[in-house]
Amino acid sequence: EDVTRVFAEIEDLTLLVNNAGISYVGLLHEMSVDAWREVMRVNLDSMFYCCRLAIPLMLRRHAGKIINISSMWGTSGASCEAAYSASKAGVNGLTKALAKELAPGNIQVNAIACGAIDTEMNAWMDEDEKNALLEEIPAGRMGQPEEAADLIMQLCSSSSYLTGQVIALD
Repeated sequence: EDVTRVFAEIEDLTLLVNNAGISYVGLLHEMSVDAWREVMRVNLDSMFYCCRLAIPLMLRRHAGKIINISSMWGTSGASCEAAYSASKAGVNGLTKALAKELAPGNIQVNAIACGAIDTEMNAWMDEDEKNALLEEIPAGRMGQPEEAADLIMQLCSSSSYLTGQVIALD
């Protein structure tokens, strides 16, 4: 309902960035159905709702770009983050399928599969967990939100040929 209200006020649209994400850290067999549904609702269903309403606006102009924010866990999976990994794998599949569906309408659909970005979502880690994660990252640090924003801006200005890609930012 909220998405429908927002899109009802939009007359012209050529760019949509779907950037929503929550995580659940824990064993899958201990996860409640409600917690699973919440991760899917925020991480994947929200993209469906926004894309469904944005696409007709873009098709009218025969131009547009949809950029979905995914995660490296959507490609490789993460222990104790099965729901998050599954939801982001869904984002990757949605990106690739929509790219094929919308290319004739001159609409490009790509995703950015972020590695560990220094955001509130990763604030749950204690110092030991954070240090262990940093040891696995070639740059030796977490990415900054501004770095993800820079890549989004590059995709906004990219050619109409680049579509259906899940671009790693890690």
